[in-house]
Amino acid sequence: MSYQRLLPRYHSIEHSGVQLPNEGQNWLDGKKRSVHSRWQNHQQAVQKLSQLLEQYQWTWPSKTVYFFSDLHADADALTASLIASGGVKVRGKKHRRFKLTKQGKQAQFLIGGDCFDKGPSNLELLRTLSRLHHSGARMRLLAGNHDVRVMLGMRSVNRDDALECKHFFVRMGPKAVPFLSEINDSYLSAPHSLSGVPDTAQCKQRLFPPEQWFDVFPLKAAGLLPDKMIEKEMQRITEKRQDFEMRCDENGLSPRRAYAAALQWQRLFLRNSGEFSWFFKHMRLALRKGSFLFIHAGLDNHIANLIRKKGVKALNREFNKQLQGDPMRFYYGSLANTIRTKYRASDKHLTTAGARQVHEKDMHVIIHGHKSMLNGQRVSLRQSIVNFECDVTLDRHSRQRDGLKGPGAGVTIVRPDKKIIGISTDHPYVKVFDPDDLGQSGV
Repeated sequence: MSYQRLLPRYHSIEHSGVQLPNEGQNWLDGKKRSVHSRWQNHQQAVQKLSQLLEQYQWTWPSKTVYFFSDLHADADALTASLIASGGVKVRGKKHRRFKLTKQGKQAQFLIGGDCFDKGPSNLELLRTLSRLHHSGARMRLLAGNHDVRVMLGMRSVNRDDALECKHFFVRMGPKAVPFLSEINDSYLSAPHSLSGVPDTAQCKQRLFPPEQWFDVFPLKAAGLLPDKMIEKEMQRITEKRQDFEMRCDENGLSPRRAYAAALQWQRLFLRNSGEFSWFFKHMRLALRKGSFLFIHAGLDNHIANLIRKKGVKALNREFNKQLQGDPMRFYYGSLANTIRTKYRASDKHLTTAGARQVHEKDMHVIIHGHKSMLNGQRVSLRQSIVNFECDVTLDRHSRQRDGLKGPGAGVTIVRPDKKIIGISTDHPYVKVFDPDDLGQSGV
């Protein structure tokens, strides 16, 4: 079968800075680079997927979905990935503007979580997303663990009504320091920018949990975490505070400047007039399109039961309710598991019974990020639910850490004509998943 007609047309490729694949390949022909190794061989993967496709009839989205995940503060990776989708044309070199193609006007652009941390510029990524939105793109945002952790951490500064939540700032860890430094450099460079900011001792008191927190936290966490996890969390907070202060020193960020940057973050993100107030307002936990559930990481039995009883819209309402009302309940509960699970022993479990509940709602496929892939997207199985793992390691710092060559780009495209397309700079072919063509692979 020829896959050439299924490939998107790349526009403005000169603005991408990457080499994108130009030939298609049956998804399963990628073998270990495209299929989870739990399947013993290629034939077993074909048989199992064929069996599930026959057992559960997939309802496909009515419009194309472009899924971009784990952008991690890398605006160049976002731009290159948008070009890879075929949904945009790029204008301008420095302040890039986007123009939707015919295909882009009819599609939905879904950002799959983890916009913050790791990469070169959180602010530039957000401004690039804003330009995409203002181009007329139907853009939706999903919550990632990094996004939520930053929100809870920054919001906890100066919050005196919930002592048990005072650890969320230092809980962000050293990864948050570059973001604070970026805000400091961008907004607090004027000579009198620290006027009115308390002294160093008071700033530390407002940033870090007081001694009383170590008495209050175990009481509030009881019932949410096992005793061993509570002890581990308190030890982790002590260590993270030390690491945080050390990283601030290395970046020339005094406690006063860190505190001032946190307050500036609140003005930017939490005030209605803030430049980035749109970000968390439009954030959702999950999105359903037909039989496809788009989410940052995954599911467990509790969430599966909630979906079966009340649906995905109710899941999003509960997400907003907990995030605004009870951060402890959210962060240490099942809802937060959906943005950080990797199905480890320490994560909340999804069993056969949980998967069955999801199937009862006619959802048979999960499209997610979170788990870094080094060879482009991968198909896997969680119980009887087909998963497409779509974190293709986009940001430059993660790529350098993992030994990947050059800048990254990638997009997962779910199409109404019953095709899933995986594009990544780390696989030589465009991966094409066609349910009607599984048995033709491997030849």
